[in-house]
Amino acid sequence: MARPPKNLLIPTRDGISPSCVALPATGADCPWPTTVDFLAERLPAVTREDWCRRMASGEVLDDAGQPVHADAPYRGGQRLYYWRSLPHEHRVPFEATVLHLDEHLLVADKPHFLPVTPTGRFVRETLLVRLKRSTGIDSLSPIHRIDRETAGLVLFSVRPQDRGAYQALFRARQVDKTYEAIAPGPAEGAALHSATVIQRSRIEEDPSAFFRMIETDGEANSETRITLTERRGTWARYALAPVTGKRHQLRVHMNALGLPIAGDQFYPTVRRGPGEPEDYAEPLR
Repeated sequence: MARPPKNLLIPTRDGISPSCVALPATGADCPWPTTVDFLAERLPAVTREDWCRRMASGEVLDDAGQPVHADAPYRGGQRLYYWRSLPHEHRVPFEATVLHLDEHLLVADKPHFLPVTPTGRFVRETLLVRLKRSTGIDSLSPIHRIDRETAGLVLFSVRPQDRGAYQALFRARQVDKTYEAIAPGPAEGAALHSATVIQRSRIEEDPSAFFRMIETDGEANSETRITLTERRGTWARYALAPVTGKRHQLRVHMNALGLPIAGDQFYPTVRRGPGEPEDYAEPLR
């Protein structure tokens, strides 16, 4: 279905890159008389009425960059381009800071609650779109990701021709990453008092809870090095160095040690369901 376009005739709009959908070739028994029939069936997250509105506003283009109208006959083999939008998107009330920018790299300090790239209920309220709008660099592309709830540094490639080389460094684990987290202090006598603990486990999606991950039996697919760096009363600061990059890995590993990260909305229990309002006063620490 939708996949990244490579057509230079189709521009970025207000920081949002176009999405692309390929129209499959059909025979004489084509099931879609018009282009909007195809779009409404294959991309039902957008209503037929909204597709018609978008097409009337010139927001659906063909390979030549020309608007496609709702009553245009279906023509298989072509590609159409459109820009994701949401009827309402809540503002994330925190700003990113650009710490470094040169001809190859941009380094941004991402705040809590802001996704790196458009996904689900976030399009404009993402780090990538905000940076494209503020810098005017439409070619920005994240080299790695961090969780929406996590604050930290995110690297972007500036030139498309450099992107693959930087991403290869992360895949080959030639880039070291270290995060800081606040969590309960370890119990007396625990190994964390005197040494770095290496937590290895198999992490998979939790079938019983939305968007949660759990440790399961089987060959380890995740590894984190955990070091106690400071203790104040019942709380402590830890340095977390992930060797792998599974979803929620640091949070799952800390929770498995009985040390859930302060402010975590998913571990050890889910405290906020899908669509429920964010509590911006209690970020992941």
